[in-house]
Amino acid sequence: GGRVKKGRPWKGGRKNNVRVSERGVKFNSYRDGREVELTPEGTVEAQKMYGGDVIIPLDELPSYDTGRKELEESLERTHRWEARSLNTHLENVTSSSGNGQAMYGIIHGGVEPDLRLSSLDYITSLPFDGFAVGGSLGGNRREMVEMLKGVMEGYRAIEGRGWGEGW
Repeated sequence: GGRVKKGRPWKGGRKNNVRVSERGVKFNSYRDGREVELTPEGTVEAQKMYGGDVIIPLDELPSYDTGRKELEESLERTHRWEARSLNTHLENVTSSSGNGQAMYGIIHGGVEPDLRLSSLDYITSLPFDGFAVGGSLGGNRREMVEMLKGVMEGYRAIEGRGWGEGW
């Protein structure tokens, strides 16, 4: 199941049809056309196997021009994926080489201030080691700066937390 997004042509003119569902995402490899499936759990396990210092959860990246309803659905699904990713990470916070690993939560919501703040509130309520801003950052530099200002102000407003001196 899941919805299908028509992909851009890759090498050799193949289409990369992306299918997004609650389980994860499926797409066709641009190299050989075979189907690839990514799940929140599998992406964490792969990053651990490769010995990443900072693990990034599976998230969906809707395009800048995504409509509000679809953006809300994507955000909710991404939050569920991030929670699943975090649970997998917390089962073993070391890499296959025995090094400690961190996991960062990704704040989403496009350029919609209320969705960004909702994402900020949810992601910072989970025991991630750090946070990053992801998803569509805007259609131009001005939109990106405004979105980032809103996220930073929202973060400062969360009781008991702050960006620290200089932010």
